[in-house]
Amino acid sequence: MTFTQNFTAVGDNLALSAIVALIPILYFFWALAVKRMKGHIAGLSTLAIALLVAIIAYKMPASMAFMSATQGAIYGILPIGWIIITSVFLYKLTVKTGQFDIIRNSVLSITEDRRLQALLVAFSFGAFLEGAAGFGAPVAISAALLVGLGFNPLYAAGLCLIANTAPVAFGAIGIPIIAVEGPTGVPAIEISKMVGRQLPFLSVFIPFYLVFIMTGFKKSMEVLPAILVSGVTFALTQYLTSNFIGPELPDILSALVSLFALAIFLKFWKPKNTYRFAAEQELAATSTARKLHSNQEHYSGGQIFKAWSPFLVLTGIISVWGIPTIKLALTGHYEGTNAILKAINSIGHALTFMPEVSLLNNKILNSAGAPISAVYKLEVLGAAGTAILIACIITKFIVGISWKNWAITFGETLNELKYPVLTIGSVVGFAYVTNASGMSTTLGMSLAKTGSLLFPFFSPFLGWLGVFITGSDTSANLLFGNLQKITATSIGMDPVLAIAANSSGGVTGKMISPQSIAVACAAVGLAGKESDLFRFTVKHSFILVILVGIMTFLQSHVLSFMIP
Repeated sequence: MTFTQNFTAVGDNLALSAIVALIPILYFFWALAVKRMKGHIAGLSTLAIALLVAIIAYKMPASMAFMSATQGAIYGILPIGWIIITSVFLYKLTVKTGQFDIIRNSVLSITEDRRLQALLVAFSFGAFLEGAAGFGAPVAISAALLVGLGFNPLYAAGLCLIANTAPVAFGAIGIPIIAVEGPTGVPAIEISKMVGRQLPFLSVFIPFYLVFIMTGFKKSMEVLPAILVSGVTFALTQYLTSNFIGPELPDILSALVSLFALAIFLKFWKPKNTYRFAAEQELAATSTARKLHSNQEHYSGGQIFKAWSPFLVLTGIISVWGIPTIKLALTGHYEGTNAILKAINSIGHALTFMPEVSLLNNKILNSAGAPISAVYKLEVLGAAGTAILIACIITKFIVGISWKNWAITFGETLNELKYPVLTIGSVVGFAYVTNASGMSTTLGMSLAKTGSLLFPFFSPFLGWLGVFITGSDTSANLLFGNLQKITATSIGMDPVLAIAANSSGGVTGKMISPQSIAVACAAVGLAGKESDLFRFTVKHSFILVILVGIMTFLQSHVLSFMIP
């Protein structure tokens, strides 16, 4: 038995089919933003509704619909859930051993201003992790760091999700852009150049926007010099690397330049007023606060280095895991002659499992009649979460925790994250059902009907929709990249601009993706509060995607000289 995707399944009408395809998405918005359901309940019920729409409206065989849900759920656990578990575990190890107190004080020694801490940790450090790993690790780790520094958990998660907008398109060593070359045939370097002529404008804006969200316009202007140093250095490096090197390094280099530039700048410049949270302002006048401040000077350089070592080790290992050749070996696909990589390849091959999805593999035919393969992708050694686990093992020796307490902490982490992992599994299952049934393509085709004048504006909304559904800029590019190219060519828009807009628009959907919301809540201990975080980020997502839409519209109709 086979199933041919029909993108006009409801009444042989694209508009009507799109309205029906929107039902699970609108329900999810309602469940979180209005009903304020717990994340796992909203995720499971959204998955159930998506299954019903796929089976009843899109005529997808029930067995295939359910198996596509299992394929997504397993991908939600590995690699995504695995990243969250190991990231939170690493953070808890530093807290339990007292090392995070030293980390907190080392950041305070650079600046006690909460606005500037957000720029250093959420924007710059988070962008570095996005460039090296992606898949949830940046938000999980940077949000946990902010909570440890004293940020409200909801604020920390929301700020890190919004800050993650700037680097997502070049995340995980440029995978979103490299991947879209395949289905579109457009060279990755050309897409990289165009994205590098869009995102830097957001990269300049995001640091100001973060501080504005925290404190309002007046207090944002107090730290405008630092905001400009953070944003301009990031944006300039992002433009140069994306246009003259390629898509692999913009995030890593931009983040490092921004981080060090701001840290050095703060050695010579301080804001007139140090911004603290309301509760801290009351504490600041007490002798206890003064005593805490004086204790910041008691840690030696060696102690500070030791405290940061788990995250330095994490950074190093994740960076190595992201190198394309090593990634091939870790997943058992290396075909070179290097002896060390061949040895790693043999282990990676043994720990990589690609079983077919029963009743689904090659049973779904796309509109061209070609079968779509379906496998459970289980890359145990190559997963970023495994890299973080290795960092956790090395951290055991750095911080001197016993194996018993190490294992107890891991067990505590698993227990804390059982509902967030369930949430992630259910929302990724929903994404896979939406894709396999053809619902997501129906929505994409509907947006593509907006015409030659308006399509450049709506083009980024396709990417935004794709990332909301799939949780990944890479997946959104694979889902809609070729549709963008075909539509752009038919209406006279430059296809490189349309493909780039898909990626640039997609980054603004990351902050409201069900996966990202679940990851962020898990990292800061807000399991069950996903609705609160969604309500915090959703308006900012709309604002930013509209900005990208305006930018794309202008580049298509007025500023065409910016297209490579």
